[in-house]
Amino acid sequence: MNSAASFLSPSEAAKRLGVSAKALRLYEQRGLIAPVRTAAGWRAYGPDEMARVAEIAALRELGLSLSQVARVLEGCSESLEPALAAHQAALEDRVHQLVDAVDKVRRLRADLAGGRAPVARELANLMRPSARFRAFSSEVGTGSREENASEQKTRAPFRFHRNGKGSGVAFDLPWPWGGERFELQDIRSLNYVIGPLGSGKTQLAKRIAETLPGAAFLGLDRLMHGDAAAKPRLDGDPALKSRVDQTLAWLVDDGATVSEALVCLIAGLETEGPSALVIDMLEQGLDKATQEALIARLRRRGPELRPLFFLTRSNSILDLDAVGNDESIILCPANHSPPTTVRPYPGFPGFEAVATCLASPEVRARTEGVIAWRPQMA
Repeated sequence: MNSAASFLSPSEAAKRLGVSAKALRLYEQRGLIAPVRTAAGWRAYGPDEMARVAEIAALRELGLSLSQVARVLEGCSESLEPALAAHQAALEDRVHQLVDAVDKVRRLRADLAGGRAPVARELANLMRPSARFRAFSSEVGTGSREENASEQKTRAPFRFHRNGKGSGVAFDLPWPWGGERFELQDIRSLNYVIGPLGSGKTQLAKRIAETLPGAAFLGLDRLMHGDAAAKPRLDGDPALKSRVDQTLAWLVDDGATVSEALVCLIAGLETEGPSALVIDMLEQGLDKATQEALIARLRRRGPELRPLFFLTRSNSILDLDAVGNDESIILCPANHSPPTTVRPYPGFPGFEAVATCLASPEVRARTEGVIAWRPQMA
C-alpha cells in the first residue's frame, strides 16, 4: 500500500459508497473486485477498488444481475438496452408525476386568485404520487418500454387511502390480540412482518391481506404440490410463463438455484391482478444464495410497483444493514402487545427484538419444524 490513509476498511468503504459490507463481500466472491490485504490479512479498499464498487453499484441500480454487471465491465454492452429502456421508463414516470404536481399547484393558485382557499386535503394531495402499480418483473425491461407503459394503463390502480407519507389502512387486530385498533400508516414497497413463534404474525399478515382492497395472500400451501400445481397454470398462461422464465433467468444469473419452491413463489409474484401481495415465509424452501438473489431483485422494484408484505425469519431476506428507505419492519411482540414499526438502527425501540428473531438460512434449515414445547406440570 502506498498510503495507509488512502485505504479504507470494509465498514468505512461501505459507508462511504452507500452499500452494505455484505454487498462488498458478495462482489468479491463473484470476482468483481479484489481488495488488497494488509500485513495482518485485513481487507482494505483503495481508490481503484472504491471506483470499481461505485461502478458496480450504479449498474446494479439499473437492474443488472451480477453476471450482467461482470459482462458490462468487461466491455460487453448487450445487457444494457433492456436495463436502460426500463430506467428511461421509470424516469419518464417520475416526469409525469412532476407534471401532475405542477398542474395541481397551478389549479390551487388559480383558486386562490379567485378567492377560494384550498382545504387541507387538497394541499396534502400535492405530496401524493399517482398510484399505479405494476407486476414484479416490469422494472428490469422484460418487455419494450412501450409494452410496459401499455401494461401500466391497463392494470387497476391501488385503491386504499394515502396519507402524507405513503399509504395506510386501519383494522381491529385478530386473535391472539384483543381486538385493539391498529393503524398501518405508512405502507412501503417492501414490508417485513416478523416476530417470535406464537406472536401472531401469521394472523396479522392474513388480516392485512383481508383489509387491503384487492390484496392476495400467498400461503405455504404454494409448496404442497410443487410443479404439479404450477406447471399446468404456467402452461395455460403463456404471458405468465414468459414473465416467470425471464425472472428465473435473472435470478439464476445472480446465483439462485431453480427449485419447485422458487418456481411457485415467482409464479405468485408474477401473477397480475392483486393490488398487493402478502407472502407467508418468503424464504421457505430456498437456499442462501437464492434468498440473496431474490431479495436483491425485490429491492430493485420501483416504488410504482404493488407493495409486498412478507413474513420472514431469515437474515438473508431481512438484512438489517441493508434496509432501505422504501422498506418497513413490522414487529409482533412476544407479549402480544400491538404490533409496532421498527427502524433498522441499533438502539431504536424493538431493534434487538427483531434481531433475535432472525437467523441465517443454514440455521433456519437445521431447525425447520422445531417448535417450543413445555411439559405439563404435575
